[in-house]
Amino acid sequence: MRRPTPPVVLLPLLVVAGSLLYLGYSLHYGFLGFPLDDAWIHQTYARNLGQHGQLAYNLGEPSVGSTSPLWTLLLAPTHTLGLEPRLCTYLLGSVLLLLAGWFTYRLSTRMFPESGWAPLATGAVCILEWHLVWASFSGMETILFIILSLLLMERCLAGERPLVVGFLGGLLTLTRPEGALLLLLVALYTIWRRSWGSRTLTFRQLSIAVPLLVAGFALPALPYLALNLRVAGNLLPNTFYAKQAEYGPVLASVPLWVRWARVALATVIGAQILLIPGCLYAAYNAVTLRKPALILPLAWWFVLVTSYAVRLPVTYQHGRYVIPAIPALLLLGVWGTKGLPRLHRVPRQALLISVPLLLVIFWIRGAQQYAADVRIIDSELTAAGVWLSGHTSPSALVGAHDIGAVGYFSQRTLVDTAGLITPEVIPFIRDEERLLSFLEEEKVDYVVIFPSWYPVLAGDPRLSPVYRSAAPWIREAGGDNVVVYATEWGRSR
Repeated sequence: MRRPTPPVVLLPLLVVAGSLLYLGYSLHYGFLGFPLDDAWIHQTYARNLGQHGQLAYNLGEPSVGSTSPLWTLLLAPTHTLGLEPRLCTYLLGSVLLLLAGWFTYRLSTRMFPESGWAPLATGAVCILEWHLVWASFSGMETILFIILSLLLMERCLAGERPLVVGFLGGLLTLTRPEGALLLLLVALYTIWRRSWGSRTLTFRQLSIAVPLLVAGFALPALPYLALNLRVAGNLLPNTFYAKQAEYGPVLASVPLWVRWARVALATVIGAQILLIPGCLYAAYNAVTLRKPALILPLAWWFVLVTSYAVRLPVTYQHGRYVIPAIPALLLLGVWGTKGLPRLHRVPRQALLISVPLLLVIFWIRGAQQYAADVRIIDSELTAAGVWLSGHTSPSALVGAHDIGAVGYFSQRTLVDTAGLITPEVIPFIRDEERLLSFLEEEKVDYVVIFPSWYPVLAGDPRLSPVYRSAAPWIREAGGDNVVVYATEWGRSR
């Protein structure tokens, strides 16, 4: 019998270890959930799709508030079959984390076939990198986006047919809209590489390849783009426009270079900070020694960081929007570190010891942070949703800024003050007086907010607190407890 290759043996073991560590810490803290409220938004969409066949947050109201319809489709069978959604999502995250390590290994092997142990090391580092493990059990689409981006780059370097490349790009765009940027990079990279090499693309070849690429992209992406146009009148989901409005003041007040530096810094918080010299060396080689394989991951990291610096310059929740850029840094950093001009024996040994050591330290600290994040979401927003379920009429209308756990556990109809499923509020999303008037016009019965986020709403005498979380953990983190307010104009109490 053929013996398994080392990556096949090592990578699943690392995934199992990460699963036990992160979920074990969360159970040790007494909670088992997700570290982001947005994960429950996906679960609500998936439940309504799986049980009722509706792509909607509020039943009977078609909605394009989900940034990741492909992730919703993957989660929906769990609810159709009546399985435990958290455990199934953890299992899916574990499988995707393993695939992320495997595709990183495959991509590294294709990029640097002469690098010996570097491909295996890159795959292992990917599985142990704390952001990626955190994302795998976050209930979010981040890890799916990562593996599809790695697969797309690997297939590009393998010279895959344009129809297949376009199809992968369409799936990536259904996972997150910025996936279209990587498909564009892949197309430009292919043209540039062929033009740089001995085989220049002819006009006839381009006239065949481009339509095939577009057709492949359209197969998965066109139905959802058409749905967006039909329901909301825009190609992109409501989330894109809501976030632009919410963070408009940041764009206006903070210089672009500062925003870029902040977003880029979020991708190097971890052991990869020691790989920065290797990344710089890899970038130098890409330009001076004409190593085209290095260009694509380097360009993807830069474009993703820059796009968020330009349009959504936020780094909260551990920089979750730019976590998909981290594998590109790991690819470049491991290869570049291995190829750095020969160091003195002592600093070289120090580097070989310090990178794995720092990787494990952040891996463990990441588990602690994951558990703390889950505890805050469960003790605040999940608890508020459970309270609403047990203390309000099933017909109650609830206004909320964080709609995930509140909507999932209460199973009440929601009005979203953040604009994801209620796009009418986007033009005045930061104007509390107008928001309050809108909530009154909609006749909402309850309002669920963190008072420090909405001081005007919290202080209005027409809102009376009826529930307040008493959990200490969010206060220890510098926040305030969630409050449920009853409105004086409520109709369903």
